[in-house]
Amino acid sequence: MEAALHSFLAGIPFLLTHFAVTIAMLVAGVFVYMWITPHDEMKLIREGNSAAAVSLAGAILGLAIPLSVCMANSASVWDIVIWGLVTLVLQLATFKVIDLWLRDLSKRIEDGEIGTAILLVSIKLAVALINGAAVS
Repeated sequence: MEAALHSFLAGIPFLLTHFAVTIAMLVAGVFVYMWITPHDEMKLIREGNSAAAVSLAGAILGLAIPLSVCMANSASVWDIVIWGLVTLVLQLATFKVIDLWLRDLSKRIEDGEIGTAILLVSIKLAVALINGAAVS
């Protein structure tokens, strides 16, 4: 029991630091995502637009997946920061490419087209999984 308690006390500062850094990077990534999209997701969600909620949820998960892999495979906080930034840039660039590829995407989300949002989420999550695997 004493060894387990000692291990916990020694490890908890690392857990909390790695967790806090990763959450901060996720929050920053979500804010950048919301800044680069032409529509106001929060306004649309407050108005009851399900497509906007699905799309934003996919973006959050798409950013969180590779960040979680970075944290799981990190040797230090700097590993999380460096590789986390790489994965965030790749994810955000992918989202921007998808926006350009699917014409009138923002308009379609604003119009509440759930099919468009589902396609968008599936692409975001697929790329996030590949991104996470590449980082590990």
